[in-house]
Amino acid sequence: MTDLEKRTTTRLTTSQLSGYAPYTELARAAYCAPTSITKWTCGDACSNVLGFNVTLTGGDGNGVQYYYIGTWPEKKTITVAHQGTDPTQLMSVLTDINFIQAPLNSTLFPGAPSNAWVHGGFSDAHGDTGSTVLAEVQRLLKLTGYTSVTAVGHSLGGAIAQMDALMFRLNLPSSVSVKAVTYGTPRVGNPAYAAFFDSLGIDFTRINNDDDVVPIVPGRGLGFTHPKGEVHMLSSGYAVACSGEDNATDELCQIKSVPTIFQGNILNHLGPYEGIWIGTLSCN
Repeated sequence: MTDLEKRTTTRLTTSQLSGYAPYTELARAAYCAPTSITKWTCGDACSNVLGFNVTLTGGDGNGVQYYYIGTWPEKKTITVAHQGTDPTQLMSVLTDINFIQAPLNSTLFPGAPSNAWVHGGFSDAHGDTGSTVLAEVQRLLKLTGYTSVTAVGHSLGGAIAQMDALMFRLNLPSSVSVKAVTYGTPRVGNPAYAAFFDSLGIDFTRINNDDDVVPIVPGRGLGFTHPKGEVHMLSSGYAVACSGEDNATDELCQIKSVPTIFQGNILNHLGPYEGIWIGTLSCN
């Protein structure tokens, strides 16, 4: 019997890898204090993405992750970025056997199938900012005339950004393209959620670094599945695009590299992503 879906990996070119750098910097900037983000003076993360215009910041870096929204004239896209969290704290949340899945919020995700469920904690985190983020994105699309929106984030921020992308696709006109680039993102939802996400034509990339353990939790055995879009960075200048929703077959993809939480390296969660570290300590 042949597999219904042939698994493949494709090595990324130098140009493709360097193309992710601005998105990495934007995800990195989400860890910085709103006072510096508003002025776009957050050090290297801001200076490496010139011309970005912040229109809204929020969160307190504690109960609600920092986030910012703005216009990115170089790419002609409205961009939303969400802060992640301390990886050691995140791991305790992700591996807690008492976590629950919840259906998608019908107000923020109109038309989502009733069997598409997500991690309850991630749903709550997204719900803290979802309506505010959507309203600002809609305002900026009308103001600028842009026809593109981009969500970025690292760690927990990546999970929120992934849900943002789904929210945008379900609430914005089909003429608006939706892109998301996330880093070290944990699994967000169940197989029905992943299949629904994949069906909507979102330009989605989730980048995993080396032996980072966060992308393999919560476990597939607990009812979680990643959408398609994995890029696995194995070393400087060497990364592969992995086929499928949660590629457990190819040796170069994340699950084979980190088969269990005891065989990964939590420090890889912070980077480097092609020389860029993401986290509070790398915000200057």
